[in-house]
Amino acid sequence: MTAELVRGQNHPLPQVRLEVRVSAGKPVVAGATLSDENGKVPGIEWVAHPGSPTLPGLEVSKQAAADHRLAFDLGALPESVHRVSVLLALPTGVGGPVRFGAVAAPFVAVTGLDGSEVASYTITSLDSESAVVALELYRRQGAWKVRAVGQGYAGGLAELLADQGLPQAHQLAGSINEAVAQGLARSVAAPPPRTADGERSRHAATPALGPDQGGATPQGTPGHTGHTAAPQAGSPGGPAQPDQSAVTQPAMPGAGGSVNYSHPGRQTAAPPPPPPTAPPAQPGQSAQPVAGDATGWSMDERLYNQVWGMFEDLARTTAAYRSAVDFAESRMEQELDKVLSDPRSRIGGQGDAAREAARAKHGLLVDQARVALDRDLAQLTAESEVVEPALPPAFARWDNPVWHGYRVPMEIPMALRLGDLRLPESSTLSIPMLVRLPLERGLWIDSGRGSLDGSLADSGDLRRLAMDTAVANAARLLAVYPAGEYTVHVIDPAGSGASALAPLVQTGVLHAPPAVGAAGVNDVLARLTQRVDLVQMAIRGGAADALPPDLDTAEQLLIVNDFPHGFDDRAVTQLRYLADEGPAVGVHLMLVADREDAAAYGPLLDPLWRSLMRLTPVPDDHLADPWVGHAWTYEPSLIPPGSQVLHHVLSQVAAARRS
Repeated sequence: MTAELVRGQNHPLPQVRLEVRVSAGKPVVAGATLSDENGKVPGIEWVAHPGSPTLPGLEVSKQAAADHRLAFDLGALPESVHRVSVLLALPTGVGGPVRFGAVAAPFVAVTGLDGSEVASYTITSLDSESAVVALELYRRQGAWKVRAVGQGYAGGLAELLADQGLPQAHQLAGSINEAVAQGLARSVAAPPPRTADGERSRHAATPALGPDQGGATPQGTPGHTGHTAAPQAGSPGGPAQPDQSAVTQPAMPGAGGSVNYSHPGRQTAAPPPPPPTAPPAQPGQSAQPVAGDATGWSMDERLYNQVWGMFEDLARTTAAYRSAVDFAESRMEQELDKVLSDPRSRIGGQGDAAREAARAKHGLLVDQARVALDRDLAQLTAESEVVEPALPPAFARWDNPVWHGYRVPMEIPMALRLGDLRLPESSTLSIPMLVRLPLERGLWIDSGRGSLDGSLADSGDLRRLAMDTAVANAARLLAVYPAGEYTVHVIDPAGSGASALAPLVQTGVLHAPPAVGAAGVNDVLARLTQRVDLVQMAIRGGAADALPPDLDTAEQLLIVNDFPHGFDDRAVTQLRYLADEGPAVGVHLMLVADREDAAAYGPLLDPLWRSLMRLTPVPDDHLADPWVGHAWTYEPSLIPPGSQVLHHVLSQVAAARRS
């Protein structure tokens, strides 16, 4: 179970390879220092920060962002390192809050590489501090532990680093703040040019949560390829290990042997290059986009990596545009301040001429940035137009013709589309939001927030749309798994979701009719909780033969409607247990709930909320990318009005299950 730490409390770490996940609500700088046995940091080469993100045994983010994932391999740290301090600081010189008391309390969690949470800590009681030591990972009698620290510093990074004994504290703090302020540490350069054959190399990372979601980062937005590997041992700033793309879940014994939850066909060797693509572009022309021009073992994997690359390209080119606009505005303000500071220039035509010149320079810089952005958007739009029709069913929208030729698959795909993402600067360009399978976290479909444009604010309509979203996602999960390898349960205490659930009920793809009333709720939760317990005991004890012969070895999805209405404390505790322990043994949650209603139940539901990935039934800008923390507008993947595709797909799933 997860240990929820308070300040000063420690907890043993069960493994040396882990992640520290940070959710701060506002962009923060994340870093780490290595200390000797006296708790001192000998030099700047013992500090990992955005300008120098890798050290032997650890890697931190390259930019300020609202959410971070820091990778650690404690076994690869030099023997002289006895303590690792995780630091958070508010960036200076870029606007925004200058003290932690003005933002939501930062939340940090230590997790395993499989996403399982080991310990968490919410840093409260901060006020004027602009830098804080969040956690310490330290050696004690040959083992590693984590301690919740929460020590803040009103003097910022300089005071924090000086307190740890770093001789060059002020110089290093200044260079970090300057790099972040100028955008140098945020990797916001325009996308790299294509090679002659149109191939490009893309590296996957995991998008962060949006500013309204605490807790661990979601696995999803396009293409979650696993967890960032810890850097190799070597000199500070050395290269990092390759991404570990396939995190193998614990095998679940069954009647036919163990079930391997890792993606079939995933291999550890480098994949072969993609097949020949379009001919090189003529000088002065952009390369013609081709579907599947990324690397990978199969077309599906190449398309998956290509979608991820498009997401990264759009994030970076938009960041470059915003950085250029910010620079133009800052330069214009400086020039105007200079003019107005001289009383002689405020009178007559001299001041007016200086103001016009400053505004003209501003307009020229913004126009140049927009031209570059439009060029990149045109290329990405052209790529999207060839990639979207080529996507397999698991990656495709419901209106893609590929669904009309749907057949129940023979193997599990590597990812699933849960919606689309877009930015304000590119409202006509959407990037598929792909989430790796099997799911590492459950889903919270928020039924209590209206659309961004205010066109949909009725609570009844929102609840109906939330259930439609849940059914569409459940149908997609059933459709992409082989027959009999995915089981769906439904809890609908008051029966309010009957209309939305009709396609699942009428086609017969559910394990049983939706559970209603207190007795039905308790029965379903008890059976799934017992299943998690049995499989966990079998895995830990190596006693596969002790499992009941009638145990369903398929992955399980529990849809819960109208939560938390109709649920007592015991049921809430069981749901939290399923959310925490279930994914590792193939049990997943999908809660349809109003976040504001759930908040009225007090802090009891906060851990459950943090453990799930929030989606919305209407467009909402609550997700962020892992590079610069853009607020991406998420759009759910819904069935087109009047379409029979859902009935067609579910009917085939039901027929395959019966046969």
